[in-house]
Amino acid sequence: MPEENYIERFQSYLRDDRHVSANTYLSYVRDINQFCDYLKKHKHIGVTEVSQPVLKEYIEWLQGEGKSASTVARCLASIKCFFGFLMDIGAVEKNPVFDISLERSEKKLPQILTSEEVELLLDQPKCTDMKGYRDRAMLELLYATGIRVSELISMNIDDVKLSAGIVKCSTHGKERFIPMYPAAIRAVSDYINLVRGQMIASPTEEALFVNVNGERMTRQGFWKVIKHYQETAKIDKDITPHTLRHSFAAHLLENGADLRSIQEMLGHADISSTQVYAQLVKKQLKDVYNKAHPRA
Repeated sequence: MPEENYIERFQSYLRDDRHVSANTYLSYVRDINQFCDYLKKHKHIGVTEVSQPVLKEYIEWLQGEGKSASTVARCLASIKCFFGFLMDIGAVEKNPVFDISLERSEKKLPQILTSEEVELLLDQPKCTDMKGYRDRAMLELLYATGIRVSELISMNIDDVKLSAGIVKCSTHGKERFIPMYPAAIRAVSDYINLVRGQMIASPTEEALFVNVNGERMTRQGFWKVIKHYQETAKIDKDITPHTLRHSFAAHLLENGADLRSIQEMLGHADISSTQVYAQLVKKQLKDVYNKAHPRA
């Protein structure tokens, strides 16, 4: 079977059988296409001829290209999934990735904003037009709840319970309810009651946040929003859509919240994912000590 057919069938498998997210799908396909290009240009073989030595050489090639440890690990995971699929359809008899492991790299701690930087960022959207109301509501909601950007843009109007001061998030079939502080409730309430009705393209639109065309906000659209306000706030840190989520968790922890509660609000399946914020807070305290103590 031609190489392209294996890749096409793998793409269908990811979409229709695994039901992976759009980002995971794109990563897998990009990694496998890059791997197949390498095999064709450097080894002159197809995927069904790959051996473990060839795969180890590919890892070395990626490292030689300057790829980070996390990128190499992701590529290896994509290839492992691909060969698992090839085994299932009988194209290969053995998965060459099966017993290959990489040295674990130290996990990079996420960057967060200080409380002052958060206040500065949240103060940027001005409620002088519809976009300002919307943007302030989005930023306040993100910092109030720590939800993922994907959850923010997929949120529907019915997921907001203003009278109770909570929002509902549904991810991977699981629901969680997260409280909002008063300023966030006001910002979301003003957006819904004053401008959303004028922004939506159709009265049947369910999306909570919409773009200038009146349709559901996209991830790319939100990226542009937050980058714009980073510039207007003149914050030097590289703010990503996830920065407010990280800041939410770290600030709660700094102020006495327990890890289990933060885990539940963030929607982490494993407490180890939440513990990274404890490491972050400890590192910050150590940095403050080293800078401020006269004998440090």
